[in-house]
Parts: sequence; structure tokens; C-alpha cells
Amino acid sequence: MKITRRHVISFLIIMLIAVSALSVASAYTGTGFTHSIPASKYRDMSASDILSNYHKTDCHVEEKGVCTKVVDGDTIYLDNGEKIRFVGVNTPERGVEGYITSKNFVQKLCLNKEVGIDVDDSKHSDRYGRTLGVVIVNGKNVNEMLLKEGLAEVMYMPPSEFYPYDWADSSTHVPNSQNTYVHTSDKTSSDSGNYVANSNTGKFHEVSCRWGQKISDHNKVTFDSRNEAISQGYQPCKVCNP
Repeated sequence: MKITRRHVISFLIIMLIAVSALSVASAYTGTGFTHSIPASKYRDMSASDILSNYHKTDCHVEEKGVCTKVVDGDTIYLDNGEKIRFVGVNTPERGVEGYITSKNFVQKLCLNKEVGIDVDDSKHSDRYGRTLGVVIVNGKNVNEMLLKEGLAEVMYMPPSEFYPYDWADSSTHVPNSQNTYVHTSDKTSSDSGNYVANSNTGKFHEVSCRWGQKISDHNKVTFDSRNEAISQGYQPCKVCNP
């Protein structure tokens, strides 16, 4: 069969379609986190409606800027060109269920508005050059909102100034590689036992807690009882609930 220009063009078109289909099939999905919250849940809510459900954060605004673009539920751009990665949380990637809802949620709160950033002092940026921090709108922690709304999962990657379990609740998704929540009602009420605390984060843990075992000797403080740790100003870990 004689190969004509038309055959060549048709072949190239078929190859482009095949490559595009392969790219979609192999799209990056991050940790694989998804959620089924419909976008319609927030459609008729204003930013003020959402913000009114949350208390003021104790995070501090270290820099400000206008959000000019929302990439997805955990990444935004500021008007100075800085790319901000919401620290401690992970939302669905593009093409994954839940991506649109999480992104729209952040757009409603941040897009074209001035936001504050509390930069992670322990790790200022990630390997992609994005600034790691807490995004603050009207004094409220948007990272915390994403977790409590079920729009994100915990992504705790020490070293970090922030401990995202403090923003979560018992319904927040925790990756399988991390500890899941233990409800207080499932534990004994005894205050006795051995506890270990982190002088850097101000949190204390049961000695068997995964996060307690990660504390460096330099930052490790031990207590004989739960009450002793609390009296010294330490807060209980949200993972092991000591």
C-alpha cells in the first residue's frame, strides 16, 4: 500500500490521542487521598458563613499578600509571585475525586483577598521551592478548616513548627502510615504511668506513641503522671490522647 501524506497525518493524530489517554491514566494522584464531599455543600455559603464556624487562631501573621491563584486545595499564589503550600495538610490532586470541592473551598475563602501567612520556622520551604505555612483569613486558620471539613488529610512531615493533629478531630483522615485516632472513651481514666513530652512542640505523649518515640533526646522531657505534664503547661497529643 502506498503511504500518502494523509496516512502519515492520521497516524500522528492517533499517536497523540494514545499518548494523551496514557497521560490521563497515569496522572499523579499524590497519596491517593480522596473524599466524596459534593461541591454543592458550599455553593450557597459565603466566606463569612464558613469563617463564622471557627475560632480565632493562635498562629501569627508573619507576611501578607493577595491570593491571585488557587492551584488546588493546598497550594496558592500570592501577588508577589510567592507560591504557598499549606503546611500539615494534603488535599486531592487534580483529576482525583474531591479535587474540585477542596479547590473551590479555598477559592471562596482566599481568591482575590488579602491573606496572612504564618511561615513554618522549622522548615521554611519544600523541595519545590514553595513556602510552607499556615494560611490565615480574617484571623482564622484555613489549614485547620480543611481538616475539620474533611477536605484534607493530615500530612505531618517533621521537622515542622506546626503539629496538624491539633487542628484535626476524630473524623479527620489520617494516612495508613500514621497513627489513627484513639477516642478518649476507649482509654482508661488512670492518670498514672510514664509520659514523654517534646519541649519544642509543647506536646506530651504516651511512651508507646509513635510521635513520642520520634522526640530527640535534646527536646525530650519525661513525666510520671498526666497531671504533672499538664501542670507544666504541656498539651496532650491528639494521636494517642494520653
